[in-house]
Amino acid sequence: MIQPQFILFVKDQEKSTSFYKSVLDLEPVLNVPGMTEFELCKDCKLGLMPVAGKKKMFGEKIPDSTSADGIPRTELYLIVEKPLLFHQRAIKMGAKEVSGLEKRGWGHNAAYSLDLDGHLLAFAEVVKSN
Repeated sequence: MIQPQFILFVKDQEKSTSFYKSVLDLEPVLNVPGMTEFELCKDCKLGLMPVAGKKKMFGEKIPDSTSADGIPRTELYLIVEKPLLFHQRAIKMGAKEVSGLEKRGWGHNAAYSLDLDGHLLAFAEVVKSN
């Protein structure tokens, strides 16, 4: 069995925790110095780790990502009910809109923004076919 946990490296854990708590309308299941976790669904979590923690754990073994601040390095694509509501909360909490809610060629309505650290954030729903 695979239990996915996706971790985003963030500049400010406290600000990012507040952002995702409001946008996802979820309370963290873990919130300690160095890691915040949100349970997105059974056995799937989103983690927030400060960049400083990454440096402490891995040192020079992996490239320093701070030179890429604001450049999207990952996309968090979440299929949700009422994606516009999630997207609007993200914008209200400081995300930068990339694209409003639109029908996409792969059968989803999706809206895109950049979170506080420049990660691409998408909220989508499956378009029901008739």
